[in-house]
Amino acid sequence: MTTLDSSSAAESSMDESSNLQQPPSATNDRTRSDAGGGLSDEEHNSKGSEVVWSNFTDSFREVQSVLDRNRVLIHQVNENHRSKIHENMVTNVALIQEINNNVSKIVSLYSDLSTNFSSVFHQRNSESDAVNKS
Repeated sequence: MTTLDSSSAAESSMDESSNLQQPPSATNDRTRSDAGGGLSDEEHNSKGSEVVWSNFTDSFREVQSVLDRNRVLIHQVNENHRSKIHENMVTNVALIQEINNNVSKIVSLYSDLSTNFSSVFHQRNSESDAVNKS
Protein backbone atom coordinates (compact mmCIF):
# COMPACT_ATOMS: atom_id res chain seq x y z
CA MET A 1 0.00 0.00 0.00
CA THR A 2 1.24 3.49 -0.81
CA THR A 3 1.26 6.11 1.89
CA LEU A 4 1.74 9.82 1.45
CA ASP A 5 2.86 12.49 3.86
CA SER A 6 -0.06 14.86 4.30
CA SER A 7 1.96 17.37 6.32
CA SER A 8 3.52 18.99 3.25
CA ALA A 9 0.10 19.59 1.70
CA ALA A 10 -1.25 20.96 4.96
CA GLU A 11 1.78 23.24 5.39
CA SER A 12 1.36 24.70 1.92
CA SER A 13 -2.29 25.48 2.60
CA MET A 14 -1.44 27.10 5.91
CA ASP A 15 1.08 29.30 4.10
CA GLU A 16 -1.63 30.33 1.65
CA SER A 17 -4.26 30.92 4.34
CA SER A 18 -1.84 32.98 6.44
CA ASN A 19 -1.83 35.48 3.56
CA LEU A 20 -5.42 36.42 4.40
CA GLN A 21 -5.59 40.11 5.10
CA GLN A 22 -6.70 41.20 8.50
CA PRO A 23 -9.06 44.17 8.62
CA PRO A 24 -7.43 47.44 9.65
CA SER A 25 -7.88 48.42 13.26
CA ALA A 26 -10.28 51.31 13.55
CA THR A 27 -9.40 52.41 17.07
CA ASN A 28 -8.81 56.08 17.70
CA ASP A 29 -7.55 57.63 20.94
CA ARG A 30 -9.88 60.62 20.46
CA THR A 31 -12.93 58.35 20.71
CA ARG A 32 -11.99 56.90 24.11
CA SER A 33 -14.66 57.55 26.70
CA ASP A 34 -13.66 60.20 29.23
CA ALA A 35 -15.66 58.53 32.01
CA GLY A 36 -13.49 55.79 33.44
CA GLY A 37 -11.38 55.17 30.32
CA GLY A 38 -13.80 52.55 28.92
CA LEU A 39 -14.06 51.60 25.27
CA SER A 40 -16.03 53.84 22.94
CA ASP A 41 -18.63 52.40 20.59
CA GLU A 42 -16.11 52.56 17.73
CA GLU A 43 -13.48 50.70 19.74
CA HIS A 44 -16.00 48.12 20.92
CA ASN A 45 -17.12 47.53 17.31
CA SER A 46 -13.51 47.30 16.16
CA LYS A 47 -12.69 44.69 18.80
CA GLY A 48 -15.84 42.78 17.87
CA SER A 49 -14.87 42.90 14.20
CA GLU A 50 -11.44 41.51 14.99
CA VAL A 51 -12.99 38.60 16.91
CA VAL A 52 -15.48 37.89 14.11
CA TRP A 53 -12.73 38.09 11.48
CA SER A 54 -10.55 35.77 13.55
CA ASN A 55 -13.38 33.23 13.84
CA PHE A 56 -13.98 33.30 10.08
CA THR A 57 -10.26 32.92 9.39
CA ASP A 58 -10.00 29.96 11.77
CA SER A 59 -13.01 28.29 10.14
CA PHE A 60 -11.60 28.75 6.65
CA ARG A 61 -8.26 27.34 7.77
CA GLU A 62 -10.04 24.28 9.16
CA VAL A 63 -11.93 23.84 5.87
CA GLN A 64 -8.67 24.15 3.93
CA SER A 65 -7.01 21.58 6.17
CA VAL A 66 -9.81 19.06 5.51
CA LEU A 67 -9.67 19.79 1.77
CA ASP A 68 -5.91 19.21 1.79
CA ARG A 69 -6.41 15.91 3.60
CA ASN A 70 -8.94 14.87 0.97
CA ARG A 71 -6.48 15.75 -1.80
CA VAL A 72 -3.93 13.41 -0.22
CA LEU A 73 -6.52 10.65 0.26
CA ILE A 74 -7.76 10.93 -3.34
CA HIS A 75 -4.20 10.69 -4.61
CA GLN A 76 -3.66 7.59 -2.46
CA VAL A 77 -6.93 6.02 -3.68
CA ASN A 78 -5.84 6.61 -7.28
CA GLU A 79 -2.43 5.02 -6.70
CA ASN A 80 -4.02 2.03 -4.98
CA HIS A 81 -6.49 1.63 -7.83
CA ARG A 82 -3.73 1.76 -10.46
CA SER A 83 -1.77 -0.91 -8.60
CA LYS A 84 -4.66 -3.39 -9.00
CA ILE A 85 -3.44 -5.18 -5.86
CA HIS A 86 -6.35 -6.69 -3.97
CA GLU A 87 -5.14 -5.49 -0.56
CA ASN A 88 -4.83 -1.91 -1.85
CA MET A 89 -8.33 -2.07 -3.34
CA VAL A 90 -9.72 -3.20 0.02
CA THR A 91 -7.87 -0.33 1.70
CA ASN A 92 -9.56 2.08 -0.70
CA VAL A 93 -12.92 1.32 0.91
CA ALA A 94 -11.76 2.87 4.19
CA LEU A 95 -10.06 5.76 2.39
CA ILE A 96 -13.20 6.56 0.40
CA GLN A 97 -15.26 6.44 3.60
CA GLU A 98 -12.87 8.95 5.17
CA ILE A 99 -13.18 11.19 2.11
CA ASN A 100 -16.97 10.99 2.38
CA ASN A 101 -16.86 11.85 6.09
CA ASN A 102 -14.56 14.77 5.33
CA VAL A 103 -16.96 16.10 2.69
CA SER A 104 -19.76 15.96 5.28
CA LYS A 105 -17.53 17.85 7.71
CA ILE A 106 -16.81 20.52 5.08
CA VAL A 107 -20.54 20.93 4.39
CA SER A 108 -21.13 21.37 8.13
CA LEU A 109 -18.29 23.90 8.46
CA TYR A 110 -19.60 25.94 5.53
CA SER A 111 -23.11 25.79 6.96
CA ASP A 112 -21.81 27.10 10.29
CA LEU A 113 -19.87 29.83 8.49
CA SER A 114 -22.98 30.87 6.59
CA THR A 115 -25.06 30.96 9.76
CA ASN A 116 -22.41 32.94 11.64
CA PHE A 117 -21.97 35.41 8.79
CA SER A 118 -25.71 35.91 8.52
CA SER A 119 -26.02 36.43 12.28
CA VAL A 120 -23.20 39.00 12.34
CA PHE A 121 -24.66 40.80 9.33
CA HIS A 122 -28.14 40.98 10.86
CA GLN A 123 -26.74 42.03 14.25
CA ARG A 124 -24.69 44.82 12.68
CA ASN A 125 -27.67 45.87 10.57
CA SER A 126 -29.89 46.01 13.68
CA GLU A 127 -27.27 48.01 15.58
CA SER A 128 -26.97 50.42 12.66
CA ASP A 129 -30.75 50.84 12.50
CA ALA A 130 -30.91 51.50 16.26
CA VAL A 131 -28.19 54.17 16.00
CA ASN A 132 -29.91 55.82 13.03
CA LYS A 133 -33.25 55.95 14.89
CA SER A 134 -31.75 57.74 17.89
